[in-house]
Amino acid sequence: MFNSQMQVCTTFVAYLDRTCTMATETEGATSHESHLEWAHKDNRRLLHVVYRVGDLDRTIKFYTESLGMTLLRKRDIPEEKYTNAFLGYGPEETHFVVELTYNYGVEKYNLGTGFGHFGIAVEDVYKTVELIKDKGGKVTREPGPVKGGSSVIAFVADPDDYLFELIQRKATPEPLCQVMLRVGDLDRSIHYYKNAFGMKLLRKIDRPEYKYTLAMLGYAPEEETTVLELTYNYGVTEYDKGNAYAQIAIGTDDVYKTAEAVRFFAGKITREPGPLPGIKTKITASLDPDGWKTVFVDNADFLKELE
Repeated sequence: MFNSQMQVCTTFVAYLDRTCTMATETEGATSHESHLEWAHKDNRRLLHVVYRVGDLDRTIKFYTESLGMTLLRKRDIPEEKYTNAFLGYGPEETHFVVELTYNYGVEKYNLGTGFGHFGIAVEDVYKTVELIKDKGGKVTREPGPVKGGSSVIAFVADPDDYLFELIQRKATPEPLCQVMLRVGDLDRSIHYYKNAFGMKLLRKIDRPEYKYTLAMLGYAPEEETTVLELTYNYGVTEYDKGNAYAQIAIGTDDVYKTAEAVRFFAGKITREPGPLPGIKTKITASLDPDGWKTVFVDNADFLKELE
């Protein structure tokens, strides 16, 4: 009798274990699907990229006169001892822009080895480079086809040594077209940005002769919008991020749901979702597996802020 009762108990416990495991797996699958669905149906767009410069007026002059950008707005925050300037090729409501930050009294930053470059699409790389030279700009790679390809490019450096790749293309709705960052595990990064950020893998190129692989990810084709270019250099798993490049901002319809999805797919939330003091714009901040920072901004609040 005793052995029979023990067998019944053991069988019942095993049943409970299987039931709990199945329930947990079902719950996990449901969470995965719900977070994945949200990341892909959310109304997301790359808004701006933030980085630090040592002389704001000097940089604005270079961007407007040499790169053809427009100064969209400028704001000074004396209580926090910094000034921002927003520049781009169209209004912030519809275009990706750069947000320059000048911290009072800081003239030099370390760019590190992780940040790569920004990309600008131009209709004639040769003419653009000549203009930049005439304005005293620094050309680090003369115009010409890429190695092993036909695309015409050039590289120029701004006054703080941030690199800009000039890419020859037909007229595009978004000339400020790329942000390139280096990562230590490309497949891991692709998985993260597809799942947590809802981006599409647009293309992947392996160049074994130069020992690197790159992936283009974004929310629309490269010819139509700004994309993230992630580069993996063979055998390099970590980079020095310096203190110059800061973050990318992405619009979202719900910072709370987005934070949940980012956390679920192994992103690190560094600022819990909620309104900013003073301007009330809701944001959340996160780090990807390589430590690159992204800030998600509430779409409706962002438009109100621009007003």
